[in-house]
Amino acid sequence: MTVRDALLVVDVQNDFCPGGRLAVPRGDEVVAPINRLVERFDHVILTQDWHPTGHASFASSHQGSAPYDTLAASYGPQTLWPDHCVQGTRGAEFHPGLVAAKAELILRKGFRQAVDSYSAFFENDRITPTGLAGYLRERGFERLFLAGLAFDFCVVWSAEDARRLGFEVIVLEDACRGLDVAGSMRDAVRRMDALGVARTSVAGALATFSGAI
Repeated sequence: MTVRDALLVVDVQNDFCPGGRLAVPRGDEVVAPINRLVERFDHVILTQDWHPTGHASFASSHQGSAPYDTLAASYGPQTLWPDHCVQGTRGAEFHPGLVAAKAELILRKGFRQAVDSYSAFFENDRITPTGLAGYLRERGFERLFLAGLAFDFCVVWSAEDARRLGFEVIVLEDACRGLDVAGSMRDAVRRMDALGVARTSVAGALATFSGAI
């Protein structure tokens, strides 16, 4: 590990874990491996979905629509979701087992009423920046290790954008879980491979740091 490395932990929040409004199957299983990573990384960044009530990505905001329907938004196809990660609610809080105190930055996303935000770098219009890229560059980070929820939405979109922005990107697969909506897990892997996003395990990453491989 060098000073240019940062761990980016994506959306490990109550609503994405079992019992939440948009639960990722076995989503809580990422907490333990992520905590192992947090212990080893000097620089940790967390993202937090942070939607206002009545957000445009909620199925409940569109009469006659149901969760997982697709809406033609101004910026392209938008999957409609159950209401989740509403600002100030327990569902929007980080999983209670996540070691969050070490985070140097907590980046909230999805707070604009009319556009969703999967990526940690851009809103879903792929134009409006969150400011994360500028923060990383000013801090001198060049290599990002990604973990969290969900692999096939917020993790893959973040990985793609980070790679396009010139960062080296490594996704820690066993510290992620996915929703797998209509083949989205397979598609996420294909997209990562196309952009040269590396994938490894937590143990593989930690062994690399220790010089074991």
